[in-house]
Amino acid sequence: MTKHSPLSRLLCDLVSIPSINPSLDQDNIGCAEEPVTAYLEDLSQKAGLRTNRQKVIPGRDNLMVSLSPMKKPKQRILLAPHLDVVPASLEAFSPKISKGRLYGRGACDTKASVACFFQAILDLSRSTNRPTQTEIIFVGLVDEEFTQSGSRAFAQKGPKGNLAIVGEPTGLQVVTAHKGSLWLQLETHGKAAHGSTPEKGENAILRMHHALEILFNEYSVLLSCKNHPLLGSPTLSVGKILGGSQPNVVPNRCTVDLDRRTIPGESIDSVIKELKGLFRPLGKRAPKFKVSRSVPCPPLHTDSSIPNVQMLLKKAGRRKACGVPYFTDASPLSAGGTPSVVFGPGNIAQAHAENEWVDLHQVERAHSIILNFLKELP
Repeated sequence: MTKHSPLSRLLCDLVSIPSINPSLDQDNIGCAEEPVTAYLEDLSQKAGLRTNRQKVIPGRDNLMVSLSPMKKPKQRILLAPHLDVVPASLEAFSPKISKGRLYGRGACDTKASVACFFQAILDLSRSTNRPTQTEIIFVGLVDEEFTQSGSRAFAQKGPKGNLAIVGEPTGLQVVTAHKGSLWLQLETHGKAAHGSTPEKGENAILRMHHALEILFNEYSVLLSCKNHPLLGSPTLSVGKILGGSQPNVVPNRCTVDLDRRTIPGESIDSVIKELKGLFRPLGKRAPKFKVSRSVPCPPLHTDSSIPNVQMLLKKAGRRKACGVPYFTDASPLSAGGTPSVVFGPGNIAQAHAENEWVDLHQVERAHSIILNFLKELP
């Protein structure tokens, strides 16, 4: 791909639009997804493609760009990258190309996938070698970086597909499994007292300490005994702890926020049952806990023997699918009835990085893989 190819120009244009998720944009630097949505919508209409918007949040719509087959459709393929990015300074939205890399916020996560998928449907619309019985829909999703409201709305309202390819930086691996994300908050209560007479109080932080010892020891062993062939073991991370008001007061309350990554076969109910059993020996000192995330984020597991998945693997030059630890829009889409995989250029290590970049050769390769996959569909 040359520096000024249509694909690189498209990616530069996309990166230059600061589509920061407004739920994360505390400094009001960005403009949410709407300018990107409008930009892609305009390009689609100029190319003669049918577009439709799906309202999700006021001022934030999913964009659907459809390429209809010549005959009655027998299947539907969804190309589903997200359009929002995480916060960055305005300078990060001035794309720069250097030594085969394109730098800028969202270049890797995940506007490279947006560019590859969108350019592929544009190229296919101009080609005589296009599917006769497969409808292809590019779906630009909003709000992936916060609560995935775009993919959740699309899963609920449809249309469903025979396969969704969700754009994320997988290094051109075809991902059929990823971990789920469950956020829990533990809470212990004690009795406040003056710091000079701690024996007259009940220390809530000390009570939490006993719970954390169980999590770091017994629970770690329990989690390591579970295993998924593509994902390994589930994990637990202590992300935040709050307790007390000042050094000379015995704290009467302590909270801990946990990030529990789940594997297929686990659920919110099974994790809560597990924790209740572990904390039972603490009796009245056991922490109370609640689910602190407002939306369910179950793990993904898609059957890699599905013919369309097998064909994508073949086009990507992969013998088998893989798994990743992070959560994506593929989970809500799959839960809505569309088998989903994750695929795209870039390395997840670059996602959200201060100096985010994507390898342009990999972007070119991703575009070629997706286009060849689409051309081989019936």
